[in-house]
Amino acid sequence: MAKKPKNTGPKDDKRTGPKASGKTGSPRGDGPARLWLYGRHAVAAALANPERRVRRVLATRNAADWLAERGGLLENIGAQKFEDTKPDAIDRALPSGAVHQGLAAEVFDLPRMRLKEACAPDDEARPVIVLDQITDPQNIGAIFRSAAAFGARAIVVQDRRTPPLSGALAKAAAGAIETVPCVPVVNIARALEALQGLGYFCAGLAGEADKSVADAPKKMPIALVLGAEGAGLRQLVAATCDALVRIPIAPSMESLNVSTAAAVALYELTRK
Repeated sequence: MAKKPKNTGPKDDKRTGPKASGKTGSPRGDGPARLWLYGRHAVAAALANPERRVRRVLATRNAADWLAERGGLLENIGAQKFEDTKPDAIDRALPSGAVHQGLAAEVFDLPRMRLKEACAPDDEARPVIVLDQITDPQNIGAIFRSAAAFGARAIVVQDRRTPPLSGALAKAAAGAIETVPCVPVVNIARALEALQGLGYFCAGLAGEADKSVADAPKKMPIALVLGAEGAGLRQLVAATCDALVRIPIAPSMESLNVSTAAAVALYELTRK
């Protein structure tokens, strides 16, 4: 199969500014940030997560009935934090255009995870996903969902370039941000070196690679490194990887969306 041009990294095709993230911040500028989660599965997963501190829940009558059917979720937060309200009141609390399904929760950010704690390998050799400057909330949320589906150990992100795990991102993740640890780091290349020190084989996904993702080692844990649209992986990040791998696709198609590429690669890495 002919090599792809160098600009064939997986696509990260949208940009969403801070307004759509749902991040409200601490009222005094200190302590954990407050975030808005919306959508039934995102909110239900947050209420079921013992690590998640909830400030208040806004729900229509139908959404409250849906939560009640899931057994004890409202009891987890206490009646004083629950507000029975109308859809337009929820609309006013959220970013414009948020599809909330009658349910939203103002929550505090989850505790920050350390790389060595979240990514320490075990006998299952579960993969870790590393995101190199991927910024679209919908794509990141979809990657979280695939990570949960295929049993990934954690997702590593660059802290200054990644949107908050809330809003549209959390809704696209369908609850996966509550179950897949997120590890923010300052420098992706150094994080890869730390993962290599833990025994991971770092495989960068790149359209121009000679090897297929199926050629990745089977007897050691894999850190799958995904780059954004355009140039794909940055030069230093690509050079730090142990190998570059690709997903074989038809020559008529230039590339895959980054979240689709993540799902395909995770299936291949975990199927055996």
